[in-house]
Amino acid sequence: MAAYRNKKTSLDHFREAFREIRSGNSISPIYYFHGEESFFMDLLQDEVEKLVPPEQKDFNFDLVYGADSSPARVIDMARSFPMMADRRVVIVRDFMKLGEKTEDGNLNDFEAYLSNPNPSTVLCLIDKKIPDGRTKLGKALTSKESPASVYQFEPVPDNLLPDWVADWAKHAHRKVIEPEAARTLAQMVGQDLQLLSTEIDKVCTFVDTRERVSIDDIKKISGSYREFNVFELKNAVVSRNLDRAYAIAEQMLQQTNNSTGEVFKTVGFFYNVFGNIWQISRLRDSGHSKDQVQTMLGTKNNYIFNAQWTEASKFSSTEIPQIFEALLDADRAAKGFSTLDTPSILLLMLKRIIG
Repeated sequence: MAAYRNKKTSLDHFREAFREIRSGNSISPIYYFHGEESFFMDLLQDEVEKLVPPEQKDFNFDLVYGADSSPARVIDMARSFPMMADRRVVIVRDFMKLGEKTEDGNLNDFEAYLSNPNPSTVLCLIDKKIPDGRTKLGKALTSKESPASVYQFEPVPDNLLPDWVADWAKHAHRKVIEPEAARTLAQMVGQDLQLLSTEIDKVCTFVDTRERVSIDDIKKISGSYREFNVFELKNAVVSRNLDRAYAIAEQMLQQTNNSTGEVFKTVGFFYNVFGNIWQISRLRDSGHSKDQVQTMLGTKNNYIFNAQWTEASKFSSTEIPQIFEALLDADRAAKGFSTLDTPSILLLMLKRIIG
């Protein structure tokens, strides 16, 4: 049951675990969720909790934190049988911290539990890390004979965020986000999946009964009813049109109540844009073809990749370090490490990027 899944995306892992837990069939007696991306693990924890009905939770559900418990106590909980119910659930957050309490067992004590888990308990272990594969527990968790289902959740790379946006809208709302809309939302928000999911919730609610989400929907729900916004600014920058970029930036600053905040948002937006450009430029300059670059980056949607490829063609790889330096300098200046006023910070950043 417990082959270690290491060649799938975090969303693939989430879907697999979500379907298994939600269905209630063939549920693993042990789940181990680990990685730096807590968004998916939090959602799966909610699903595991739902395995015990609310009226049965008083005696059949335990949520503990590693720093506040011990291996012996958790194992005792897991071995306990449910009371007037078919199943009990034990969830341990920050699992690895259990190993800090050596006076009451150690993590390797769980090896014995893995060899003979309580069939009426679902033990869910959650942490950023997984036990070292050289330890008894690490070997037991990831072996082919293990009864545990182990899932890793790492941050979604910038270049795959548009695919993630489209996939999540379909998973959570049964909506189709058009490629340009998905790309724009990903660039606007960045890698924070919790914030991205909130924005997806907003826009999917905004379109109501319509099945498709367009770029216009994204602009409206983001509050960008203004004549110009960061999307038009990006087009001017990629086109190397400095005069138009200046005009758009000045109007954006005139239409905001927080010019410093506008600079921060714009810097973050362009950091995502040029992060994608840098990855494509690096691979392209290494001699890889367009198709090879798309495969290596894992971008599934051709429309999104073609747009990214076109943007990357406007800049040489030698320019990218200077562009990142310009973005960093603008960020520092907006935080007060400069005597320049806000408009000057933004306009100087654009001049340095466009060249």
